[in-house]
Amino acid sequence: MHQEKQFDKYLNLLGVESSSPSFEFLCKIVRAHLLRIPFENVSKLLYKQKGMDNLPSLPAYLNGIEKYNFGGTCYANNYYFNLLLNHLGFKVKLCGADMKNPDVHIINIVTVEGYEYIVDGGYAAPFLKPLPRFLTDDYVINLGSEKFILKPQDKNGLSKLEQYFEGEFKHWYTAKPKPRSIEEFHGVIKDSYADNAMFMNIFRITRFTKKGSLAIRNLQLTKVTDSLTTINELTRSECPAIVENNFLIPAEVVEEALSTIKELKNTFY
Repeated sequence: MHQEKQFDKYLNLLGVESSSPSFEFLCKIVRAHLLRIPFENVSKLLYKQKGMDNLPSLPAYLNGIEKYNFGGTCYANNYYFNLLLNHLGFKVKLCGADMKNPDVHIINIVTVEGYEYIVDGGYAAPFLKPLPRFLTDDYVINLGSEKFILKPQDKNGLSKLEQYFEGEFKHWYTAKPKPRSIEEFHGVIKDSYADNAMFMNIFRITRFTKKGSLAIRNLQLTKVTDSLTTINELTRSECPAIVENNFLIPAEVVEEALSTIKELKNTFY
């Protein structure tokens, strides 16, 4: 009963009413999730300060969304979305994805109306629709200076997703369709809290809007609206107020998170 209430709260935060599993409903809830729940490591930096090295609980995750407009990185965003989709009756499996190292990303693969789709709310990417896995040609998504290309499955049934910025290849992952449990990623999640881990040394928030996106990469704010992209350089002192104004995460919370990073590391991601 307690978990039932948590899922009701989850849906309420998304502004979505429960419905029977269908492709139409999947599209609706995927879009709602991307528009409401950001990709961010503010919460992760604060969890580290509290001595955590694993996922927050579902109640803590939802409380962070409700109270602070948090979201999470791929582990929290995609795992809890997996639980919600499963609760709603979707045929969904949690899957690993390889980047430079194996299994450092997790995604969801949903089968609905006889077709498989990748659902990924944890890549800071504009995947506002389920991504089809039954491709014969490249599936391309453009937003501002970024381009994402999902390739057709290879001979092993793997799906490669490529990210480009201003035409330059920047990042990728290879999604593996084998169903996994969250416990299998415990070591990777723990490692993501290490002092030298990427998300302990950068400041990152991306939120999608109906017409584009807002993104903070360290001390750079990028706004994309339709085809217009604006980039502003920030100072550390002004960053908390700018984040509150644009992302609705309280300035004092942002300031506390930023204070945990002595030197921001340069990374595109």
